[in-house]
Amino acid sequence: MKILITGASGLIGKSLVKKLIERGHSVNILVRKETNEPNEFLWNLQENFIEDEAFLGVESIIHLAGATIAKRWTTDYKKELYTSRIDTAKLLKKYALKHHLQLKSFISASGVNYYGTFTSNEILTEDTPIKKLDFLAELCKNWEEAAFDFNDISERIICLRTSPVLAKKGGTFEPLKKITDLNLASPIGSGDQWMNWIHIDDLVELYVMAVENQEMNGCYNAAAEEIPSNRNFMKELSRKSKKFFIPIPVPRFLIKLMLGEMSTIILEGSRVSNQKIKSLGFEFKHPFLGETFENLLQK
Repeated sequence: MKILITGASGLIGKSLVKKLIERGHSVNILVRKETNEPNEFLWNLQENFIEDEAFLGVESIIHLAGATIAKRWTTDYKKELYTSRIDTAKLLKKYALKHHLQLKSFISASGVNYYGTFTSNEILTEDTPIKKLDFLAELCKNWEEAAFDFNDISERIICLRTSPVLAKKGGTFEPLKKITDLNLASPIGSGDQWMNWIHIDDLVELYVMAVENQEMNGCYNAAAEEIPSNRNFMKELSRKSKKFFIPIPVPRFLIKLMLGEMSTIILEGSRVSNQKIKSLGFEFKHPFLGETFENLLQK
């Protein structure tokens, strides 16, 4: 299958491109700077432009582009978070229509913050409505709406509501490991907030499944089996790293002072269910936290 991918230079995109090519798919990549690679094509959101050749023969689009949420949310940066996800999707739709594409699938990233950012013992499923319409919930809602706008030209629409990604380099794991290596691992805030997570290898396999499995359609929570509290997450990381764990939590006010509104994604968290994707036969290679840390800590 010929697949067009945005965000291919990111943490997920790099691994996904490699995996798709290994499985025999042909991949076109959208880039912001001109290269000599035959499968890389320019796009520019400000100029509302994508090279037409990028769409030739494309049967599926995977939309991973989006500025990181792990940065202080100023008013201007909130706009960037929006435009880098939603406006780029609209630009893709414009060009897909221009080239009269009839897609087998349009696959988009989304986030587990779709439901709102809060702490609760409720386990959230894909049928759970938005519980708290905060900034990230609204962002994810608009992100998914932009994906489902492809309904008229795509047989299937898949949105993966993604948990923080654990990988050796990049993602959530790397900064937490640095803190742990300094023997400073400790709970954050109350420490009771839940921490959804997923190993990058499992997330890449989910995207491959979205491309290849015709039964996969709609929204899916992308989260591992074991969802610990923040306290237990940090305690397990320090144990597997053979480092000290400090049981005294980092105060909420300090995190808020340092990070502003963005601090909510660290200080709050509810659990999501992965049963929907498992019901299609997906098997997680890294469902549990201890084994995952062992895997990531290997030299």
